[in-house]
Amino acid sequence: MMRLNKDYVWPIIGLAAVGFSAWLLFHQLRDISFDDIVDSLNAIPVTGWLLSALATLLAYAALAGYDRLALLHLRKKISWGYIAAASFTAYAIGHNIGASVFSGAVVRYRAYTAKGLSGADVGVLVAFCSFTFTLGSILLGGIVLLIEPRLLNRFFEDLALWVPIASGVAMLAMVGLYVVGSSLRLKSLRIRNFRLQYPRLHIVLRQLIIGPLELIGAAAIIYFALPSASNPGFLLVLGIFLASFSAALVSHAPGGLGVLEVVFLLALPDVNPADVIAALLVFRLFYLLIPFALSLVIVLLFEHDQWLQRWRLARKPPKE
Repeated sequence: MMRLNKDYVWPIIGLAAVGFSAWLLFHQLRDISFDDIVDSLNAIPVTGWLLSALATLLAYAALAGYDRLALLHLRKKISWGYIAAASFTAYAIGHNIGASVFSGAVVRYRAYTAKGLSGADVGVLVAFCSFTFTLGSILLGGIVLLIEPRLLNRFFEDLALWVPIASGVAMLAMVGLYVVGSSLRLKSLRIRNFRLQYPRLHIVLRQLIIGPLELIGAAAIIYFALPSASNPGFLLVLGIFLASFSAALVSHAPGGLGVLEVVFLLALPDVNPADVIAALLVFRLFYLLIPFALSLVIVLLFEHDQWLQRWRLARKPPKE
């Protein structure tokens, strides 16, 4: 009974989040027509589409860096090409299905155990990648709050200015403590078959670069798709994206369906809602839908290759 509850709890949470977000989104979009959104999409210049596509490449290249750093932490050597394909597939499927930590873990387990990693190794790798994302979010969030403390007033009008400033300082202090812990080589923590330890300092410093790069690339997709006349600036778009993407991950809604749209519409009341929706459609196309379609092809090719290897081994005559 307990296992059944665990199997169904996240899908139920995801569906509830989608339902609630859809209800909020309906009220936000009730005055916008389909033609308005089409007009906004047509108004995006060619350079906007191209820059959004380049930002997508930056984001997924950084995501491959997550896996690369995790493997360096585990002292495992796998080719860059294989890592890039495994990471791309894991994130593309995870982002679209929802509960990306779990769905992406299944893809990584299949890919990396084929290269000799144990189940425990894959568990550490998944945790490391999730932590790199969290670290990047905290670092960028702290920086954004210190530079643009009034960002939170877009969600909470009467919020005192010291709250975002203090939050930003606390977030950067957390990152600083992590760096100090690594530099001091603090003792590892063992939980059953897992051994959690601070990564070596050179890996931590790379985390502080790779983590923010992925988020900057993903936010830039939306930034380049917004009209220049009413664009609030990259820093604000980045801050809103961090809030919306984090909310989408917590909700476990597939692809953050409805969550991203609601947060952006609430935070950008001065921008034409049709333009906001158009920019988010570009984001979903480049960051979610196209990678998802490509990832399915990669999975089919991988499984075909694995089947061929098993077939050849089965046909190979035994040694006398």
